[in-house]
This record gives sequence, structure tokens and C-alpha cells, in this order.
Amino acid sequence: MTTVARHKTGKNRSEPADTRAAGRPGGRNGGRPPGEPRAIGWLYVLPALLVYGGFLLWPLIRGAQFSLYHWDGLGTAEWAGFSNYASTWTDPALRGAFGHLLVLIVFYSVFPCCIAFVLVGAMSRTKIRGLVFFRTVLFLPQVIAMVAVAVAWRWVYSADGPVNTVLGWLHSAGLPDWRHGWLGDFTFALPAVGLVGTWVGIGLALVLFLAGVQKIPRELYEAARIDGAGAIREFFTVTLPALRRELAVALTLTTIMAIRNFDLIYMATEGGPGNATKVPAYEVYNRTFNTGEVGLGCAIGVTLAVLAFAVTAGIGRLVEGKDA
Repeated sequence: MTTVARHKTGKNRSEPADTRAAGRPGGRNGGRPPGEPRAIGWLYVLPALLVYGGFLLWPLIRGAQFSLYHWDGLGTAEWAGFSNYASTWTDPALRGAFGHLLVLIVFYSVFPCCIAFVLVGAMSRTKIRGLVFFRTVLFLPQVIAMVAVAVAWRWVYSADGPVNTVLGWLHSAGLPDWRHGWLGDFTFALPAVGLVGTWVGIGLALVLFLAGVQKIPRELYEAARIDGAGAIREFFTVTLPALRRELAVALTLTTIMAIRNFDLIYMATEGGPGNATKVPAYEVYNRTFNTGEVGLGCAIGVTLAVLAFAVTAGIGRLVEGKDA
């Protein structure tokens, strides 16, 4: 009798009431599937959004606003339009700073990735004892404050530092005298700073590439060796295609590191000698606080932000295009 009544009504009375209500369009959840995000979820991310907006978005918006004015930071601001942005390309000193940035991108991004690829290619063919220790030592510059790195390398490049000491020994052995005041030389100051960036970036690129190599099936290497592939061909046919995503991440991170490079330049050379090591990130500080050109400094900062976004999007687009 109970079964007949149940079939007539079309309901299972043993089913919980809240479950039946959740399945009906007019139920407690309004017909939404269980677990669907609700407005209450925004309360969990609200603190992070407030911090992000207060310390990143709001200063960026205000900087973009100040970049449209001629202002010394104290007096009355005068409308400038986009003349500050035009000055970033017409001012010879600023053009030189952006040229120095391109050089540093090579040292900060291209050189570390190439060196890390050589190391990873060698490691993929042979087993290396103490790999964890080796990887930790190379990654160590990433966790050291860049101010400490700058102070240490300023001593390394000093007149009586390790570099000139070793070159002095070589000169005593009959080789030419290659000693210089590296950070005070107009020719060698920028490459000397760039080599510090190379030293810092190698560990990051190497750790990313090692993590990617561990995901490559060993059968691919064995098949390549059976086909007679040497070390170079094996790298370009097996290792490099499999590490394309890791390469994109490494290029993005190291390029952004070069774009926002300020603390190393400020502590090591302060943009000198002359304008030999001035970069846009340093010019943001210099024009804003030293020369009183707040609008121009903000324009340089906004330009750098746009450049960083363009680099990130360009590298990501390149990877997605290859996947397609």
C-alpha cells in the first residue's frame, strides 16, 4: 500500500527534505548545483584584494595621473598632457637609459637561460652526485637581498678585490695587465653590473629547467641515442621542445627582473660613471626625488609597467601560438 502511494505521488518519502528542495528550481539553492561559488566567497579574498588594490593598483593609478602634469612635488602642478611620455623618447639621457636596459636584458635573461640550458643538457646525459646541493648553491642568490648582493659585488670589483687580485697574479706570470676599476670605467661598468644579473639569474633558470627535465620520459633519450643522436642533436630534438613552457617562465621572470632593476644599480654605481649605468628604473627615482620632475618620473614608471605587461603577454602569446 505504501509503495502504490509512493508511485502515485511520484515522491520518495525517504529522501531528505533539503535534498528534494535543492533539486527543485524553487528550492533553497535556487536550482544551482551543489558547491557552486556564492557571493560569500568574496569575503575570503577581500583582504587580499584590499592589499593588492591599496599597494599596487592605487599607486599605479595615481602615478598615471601625475604623469600628465609638470610638478616638482611641492608647488602647483601644470597640465602637461602626454609631453612627459614624449620626453621619455626625445630626451637623450632617457633614450640612453632604455638602451642600457636592452643590454641588461641580454645579461639578465638570455645569458642565464643559455648557461642553464648547457648545464641541464649535460645533466640529462650523466648522473651527477650531490645534485641537490649543487642546485641549492646556484639558487642561493635568489634568496639573498639584492642590496647585499650589490655590496658584495662592489667589493669583488674593487681595486684590491678578488677580480683584480687574480688579474694581478696573471700579469705577474707574463700576461697583459687587465686590471680595471670595473664599476668606475665607462666601458666596463654596464657589463660588470650585467654579469651580476647573470650570476643571480642562472639559479632560477636552472631550477625551472631541472624540474622540467624530470618530467621528460627517459625513453625519448634512449630512442634518440639509438638513432645515433649526439649531445647537441639530443638537446634540440628532445630537451628543448619539452622545456618550452619552463623557458617561457624563465624568460618572463628574468626579463621583468631586468626591467625593474633599481637596487643593484643604486647600491653599486648610482648610475655612474656619468650616465654609463643609468636605467629607466633608476631614472624614476632620480627624476622624482633628485631633479624634482615628478611628472616625468611617473611617466617613466608607467612606461616600464606597460613594457613589463607587454613582455609577459608577448612571451605567453608565443607559447600559446606554438601550442596551437
